[in-house]
Amino acid sequence: MKIKEWIKYSSKLLKNINNFQLDINIILSTVLKKSKSWIICFPDYILNKNDLIILNKFVKRRFYREPLSYLIKKKEFWSLDFYVSNKTIIPRPDSEVLVNQALKIIKNSCLKILDLGTGCGNIAISIASSKPKCFVTGIDYCNEIIKIAKYNSKNLDIKNINFFVSDWFSLINYNKYNLIVSNPPYINFKEYFNLKNEIFFEPINSLVSKNNGIFDINLIIKYAKKYLYHEGWLLLEHSWNQKKKIHALFKKYNYINITTYKDYNSFDRVTIGQFIKFK
Repeated sequence: MKIKEWIKYSSKLLKNINNFQLDINIILSTVLKKSKSWIICFPDYILNKNDLIILNKFVKRRFYREPLSYLIKKKEFWSLDFYVSNKTIIPRPDSEVLVNQALKIIKNSCLKILDLGTGCGNIAISIASSKPKCFVTGIDYCNEIIKIAKYNSKNLDIKNINFFVSDWFSLINYNKYNLIVSNPPYINFKEYFNLKNEIFFEPINSLVSKNNGIFDINLIIKYAKKYLYHEGWLLLEHSWNQKKKIHALFKKYNYINITTYKDYNSFDRVTIGQFIKFK
């Protein structure tokens, strides 16, 4: 089968998926280890039997809405390529707002930064790569996830970073940080089951939180103060409809300078607050 014939065949299968033509080109590029421009230039290239088997498996998985990032095991974030698996959620552009706000606070300072629930390490590594004078620590609740984050930091040659297992603050001990950042679970169960099919391939523990999506956010805001230096900052990603609740929690636990920033679609997405240690 020629490339152009396989594209025609797979297009019929994936026609109900948004941007299916781009997905097909990426799958071809990944399996054949050729650039997209090469694929366009050689539509009559004959696919061998082994390539066809792998290509058809990928298309079948995509037909059932498995995210493309899990198929090719890669996702770009902050102009960096991250290895991903179904043990971690897929990095999303909205989280770049969190990184951007962290960098604005850091400026040219040499700060200690903690990333809670680091996943594949995309937020922690993006900050560390942008601010090599800072030292970043990323934690998550299981060793399988931490192995992925460590792999990404090594693959991207990021030196000023460390990862270890901790269920939120459970193993942080007495360490303190200038910044704590987190993209915690914040979707409630009702919202979760109304989302697109693709979300069900991602680990539910990293997406859904109890108490109408606010349980983990409340825990982080409440206890982060113990691990922040005086005038340190807590930055949280959250759902578009949680701004009022999160502002209330920041105020309840005596943070100041509370501000919310919008994502690229103009939805409330990241809220920050500053911890002041009163004498």
